[in-house]
Amino acid sequence: MNLTPTQELQLNHRSVRRFLPRPLEEGQLQALIRCGQAAATSSFIQAYSIVRVTRPSARAAIAAAAGGQPWIEQAAEFLVFCADLRRINGACERAGKGRLQGFTEHALAAVVDVGLMAQNVLLAAESQGLGGVYIGGIRNDPQVVVDQLQLPSLVAPVFGMCLGWPDEANEVKPRMPVEFVLHQDTYRDVPATDVAEYDAQMAAYYAARGANVKLSDWSQAVASAMQGKKREHMREFLQARGFFLR
Repeated sequence: MNLTPTQELQLNHRSVRRFLPRPLEEGQLQALIRCGQAAATSSFIQAYSIVRVTRPSARAAIAAAAGGQPWIEQAAEFLVFCADLRRINGACERAGKGRLQGFTEHALAAVVDVGLMAQNVLLAAESQGLGGVYIGGIRNDPQVVVDQLQLPSLVAPVFGMCLGWPDEANEVKPRMPVEFVLHQDTYRDVPATDVAEYDAQMAAYYAARGANVKLSDWSQAVASAMQGKKREHMREFLQARGFFLR
């Protein structure tokens, strides 16, 4: 089958960390946010808020807390996507249904809402020639984000996003074969030989790419990422925000 322009755009996604010193056009960010709001949302709760960070001091503090990511300071736009149950809590009180009590289901719904909304924003941005990168590193020290952005209770930062006009044309990272992730009727483990083939493909990619060359494969890279980013403070932090209490 022939791919549509939207599908071609999706398949050409790559993270961008180097940006031209050029601002977005007037009204462009607002249009991107509207595209984000068009994403599916659980029971129409729209449990997200986005904070546009423009203060250089706030960007610098967040960049440092995220492990020293200079693109946070350099991008035309830096957005912090938050799971937001505060508005929903107000709606429950106005409707006489009582306050939210920190149920896990409500927190999950909010986090899913944020992810769907943000992906719409990024796809819309890429359709206009912009580039971006998600910043999960803000969870290294999320209290810095709370303090800098004055986030109230029932609002928790989930990730950041840098947006701007790309100053690089980096390679598209090879994804797993569809057969790894698409299961029919029942789950099946991927054979070790197939994983080894993908590891070899990723090792070749890492060794050949123009920037940030490294000697690794998928298994090594993902193991280091997952075991090195446990962020054991997150449960206590989220519970203090009013999430995942029950």
